[in-house]
Amino acid sequence: MRPSGAACAAVLLIASMGWGCASAGGPEPPPVPPSPPAARAMPAMATLESVTAAVRADAAKVTGLAASELVVESAAQVTWSDGSLGCPQPDMAYTQALVPGYRIRIRAGERVLDYHASLRGYFVLCPAGQAIDPLDGAAVR
Repeated sequence: MRPSGAACAAVLLIASMGWGCASAGGPEPPPVPPSPPAARAMPAMATLESVTAAVRADAAKVTGLAASELVVESAAQVTWSDGSLGCPQPDMAYTQALVPGYRIRIRAGERVLDYHASLRGYFVLCPAGQAIDPLDGAAVR
């Protein structure tokens, strides 16, 4: 004998309400709380040492000299006056805010390479005569 349409509807209604044999005779389990959102990793800040190592490797590529032949003349934490990192390019717009970073000068023979960097490790080799010094008193050695 087949159940009536009303009997099937009642079974479906009870099933959709979560009633069934599994919960018979006992309390319902507590709801599972939602998982907290995944923590977002903050970008790592580059250290003066890590940026100096990266700059030294770049200077070796640029000059064709071995890294051991290059001399770090100075490496300091500074504050740049804007997003150009003290090395503005023509027809470019930059963030007009103080930018903490680094200035690293590498001697390659008779030539001195002037690198400007942000705290995130982005760096530029500033051509001779184009560099703008960091803010006065902002250099930290």
